[in-house]
Amino acid sequence: MTNRNNRTGRRRIMILMVGILAGACSFDYGEAESDQGDLPDLVMQEVEYVRVRDGDPLVRFTAESAARYEKRQTMEITNFSFEQFDHGADINAQGGAGTASVELDSGNIRLRDEVRLEVDSEDIIIETRSLDWQDQERLLSGGASERVDMRRSDGTNFTGRGFSANIRNRTWGFSAGINGTYIWEDEDENKDKDEDEDEDEDTEEEP
Repeated sequence: MTNRNNRTGRRRIMILMVGILAGACSFDYGEAESDQGDLPDLVMQEVEYVRVRDGDPLVRFTAESAARYEKRQTMEITNFSFEQFDHGADINAQGGAGTASVELDSGNIRLRDEVRLEVDSEDIIIETRSLDWQDQERLLSGGASERVDMRRSDGTNFTGRGFSANIRNRTWGFSAGINGTYIWEDEDENKDKDEDEDEDEDTEEEP
C-alpha cells in the first residue's frame, strides 16, 4: 500500500535528525585520536543542544550520553529525544529512541529501542523497535521483518512489516502483513451537513 500525499513534514523531520545527530557535536579535536578503534575519542554525558534563530528556539536535542569514534567515523547516542519548534515555543515535531548510531561520513542513522516519531503538522505518529535512515537515497526503512505502527488522531491506523518511506518521492508503504483502518472524511458532505444545520437554526428562530 502506498500513500502519495504530501509528506513534507516527515521530510523536514528526517533532515532535522540528520543535522542534529551528525552535526550537533562535530567539534574540531585536532590530530588526537584513540589508539584503539573500540574506545571513543569523546564522551559526553547529559547532553542538551538547542538551536536558536532570532531569539526563538528551532530545535532541542537531549541525550543521556554521546560517544564519538574518529577512526570509525561514528557517533553512538543513548536515550535521546528531540523537539522541533514552530513559531516560538510551539512544538511541531518530536521523537526519540533508546539508541542511535550515526555514520558521520554518510549521514546514515540507525535508530533502535522504542523508536517514536511524531509530526503534529501531519497529524501522524510512527512507533517501532528500529528504523534506518539512508541519507543519500533519502530512504527511511523498518526492515523486512520489523513491525511498524502508524496512526492519526482521526482513528486512522496501520500496522505492517517491511515499512519504507521514500522522502524524495513522498511515498510510503509496507511489503507484508499490513492491516488497519483508514478514515476518510468527505469535506463536501460535511459542508452540506453544516449548511443544513444552519438552515434549521434559522427556521426555528422565525416567529
